[in-house]
Amino acid sequence: MFRFLHAADIHMDSPLRGLESFEDAPVDQIRGAVRRAFDNLVDLAIREDVRFVLIGGDLFDGDWKDYNTGIYFNNRMGALREAGIEVFMVSGNHDAASQISRALRLPDNVTLFSHRKAETRILEDSGVAVHGQSFPSRAVLEDLTQGYPQGESGLFNIGLLHTALTGRPGHETYAPCTLDGLKSKGYQYWALGHVHQREEVSRDPWIVFPGNIQGRHIRETGPRGCTLVTVDEGRVNAVEPYDIDVLRWAVGKVDLNGCENEEACLERVGRTMEDTLAAADGRPVALRLMLEGVTPLHGSLHERASHWMEEFRGIAAGLMDVWIEKAIFRTVEPSAYQVDSSDISPLSALEKEVEGLKKRKENLFEYAPELEKLRSKLPPELLDDDNPFDLSDEEMDDLCEDIRALLTGRILRQEGRHEN
Repeated sequence: MFRFLHAADIHMDSPLRGLESFEDAPVDQIRGAVRRAFDNLVDLAIREDVRFVLIGGDLFDGDWKDYNTGIYFNNRMGALREAGIEVFMVSGNHDAASQISRALRLPDNVTLFSHRKAETRILEDSGVAVHGQSFPSRAVLEDLTQGYPQGESGLFNIGLLHTALTGRPGHETYAPCTLDGLKSKGYQYWALGHVHQREEVSRDPWIVFPGNIQGRHIRETGPRGCTLVTVDEGRVNAVEPYDIDVLRWAVGKVDLNGCENEEACLERVGRTMEDTLAAADGRPVALRLMLEGVTPLHGSLHERASHWMEEFRGIAAGLMDVWIEKAIFRTVEPSAYQVDSSDISPLSALEKEVEGLKKRKENLFEYAPELEKLRSKLPPELLDDDNPFDLSDEEMDDLCEDIRALLTGRILRQEGRHEN
């Protein structure tokens, strides 16, 4: 019986995004979050006495600012070496984009698989064969698994691969492959990387995305970590996710239906913060507030947004371990949207246009062509997994609601002036 750890998408020294502009932001926690999560990975490997650690690509996050990133990584590998733990890894699209990391001299307990062709490493004492191939360049569009060998008879076979399979939302379809193609290799476990959300793709054989070890922005909410695998007599006996993140991102929805005054609103916001913090298992939280519902506070929330934000930050400061990433107001004035479909008023026209935008799901470039020019000037690595121009359906809906609220307020104020 032996155990191993499967991790991926470390993105070493990648900055966390969304809190830096606030003076009270936890700067040290933001800057060091990924390293401290990686420390947790190393500590877990030693504590659980694993035979080896697998890293499924994107260990680094493009080019380093200096060699400190590589020195830190080698130090952590040295701790595993002293514990008798080997490390097997492949490079992913972010690793391939780095010029410095290619020259990094690795400790002798670390194996980085070649980018030229698939290779196999056999651990005789454990009866394990690990197969893998690194990315030769940032964008790999062919199916790398076609070059992987068939599973070794009598051994526990592991495939180590950076891929999006047939595609996953928010991730470029690099090294595309199929579930049937993976199963055809006869491996007992496929250790995948590239997709930042944990996913058990299959259990026969086991095909797993462990997710990234630390959320880096509001699109990466919830627990983050790695996977501990127990193997007994050549079969997977247990697959256990372990949360090793040190700062958690969350979205807290605040129901303001029937909320009549500022005090009641702040009470509900405070309760949401407390519930979110309690669910984070002792970790500090970067929180996006979503205020929703029909309330007479609607106009105040939108017109005095900066005041409300300071109130929310004050509540968060009292809880010590909550920081507000953003507050989004998706409220409704009690009488504002009682619009007849036959009405030809500005409010009716706005309502129909916003609902049309939601249904059409058009992209940003159709409304702001200059964004295309900006995108063309950005480094390619910034447009990989977390493309800021690639809005999810939920984010597009949020944008539409912001447009609706802003223009509704202006229309109502304009009509009020005309009546006077």
